[in-house]
Amino acid sequence: MSILEEKFGLSGKTAVITGGGGTLCSAMAGGMARAGANVILWDIRDDAMAEKADVIAHACGDKKRVAWVNVNLMDEESIVKGLKQSAGKFGKVDILLNGAGGNRGKAPLVEVKQEDFEFVWKLNLLAGCVMPTKHVAKYWIDAGIKGVVINIASMAGFNPLSGVWAYSAAKAAVMNQTMAHAKELARYGIRVNAIAPGFFIADQNRRLLLNEDGSMTQRGKDVIAHTPMGRFGQPEDLLAVAIFLAGDGAGFVSGITLPVDGAYLCDNI
Repeated sequence: MSILEEKFGLSGKTAVITGGGGTLCSAMAGGMARAGANVILWDIRDDAMAEKADVIAHACGDKKRVAWVNVNLMDEESIVKGLKQSAGKFGKVDILLNGAGGNRGKAPLVEVKQEDFEFVWKLNLLAGCVMPTKHVAKYWIDAGIKGVVINIASMAGFNPLSGVWAYSAAKAAVMNQTMAHAKELARYGIRVNAIAPGFFIADQNRRLLLNEDGSMTQRGKDVIAHTPMGRFGQPEDLLAVAIFLAGDGAGFVSGITLPVDGAYLCDNI
């Protein structure tokens, strides 16, 4: 067995990926599957999960190691039911990747709608981090499993983005909760870390960053102007980081938020 297989191979482990019907989360799920893990996608969109599951199965060469479960993360009972289903598919769950999230609207502060703020806050912080971790961590503690949580934060958690107030606040809170959960769960051998992607083209921001002809919008140009590596991230850029944090080789790494941003946070004049 090579050191990579020993320290970062995921054979025999099962990963649940929330937001699994999306571009970036399904890519990370695919990376884990190629590293040997069984993967279970969670989302509310059956068609999207079925499509992504086929792609992942083709990439890892074994459709028996890929499954999906319809889970509404805004409903705590649905999380409980989904976890029970998931634990039964491959015998146990070892890894939770909290990838569900998104934004609704962009507006000046004086025009923010309370209902939009509350929805985005709940989606990204409660549904996208706290509630799945609550139930999966209890399952791990009861079963004596030394699990791994990977949260998805954002550049907006470090530097708030203009006009997306709730999203920026929620992602900052995800980083805060990553540290809090890491401290709380360390005694059980459970590690909690986060990935903070830079600017990647995905369904939720495509129209914000790209025109219909594929050229960059003004906001897209502004992003690239502040990204020293001079490009948007590609889904593949997240795979090695997700596998690293999930692997046993990162066994003393907990409570961090790891940027994958093309040096965006380093930009200055």
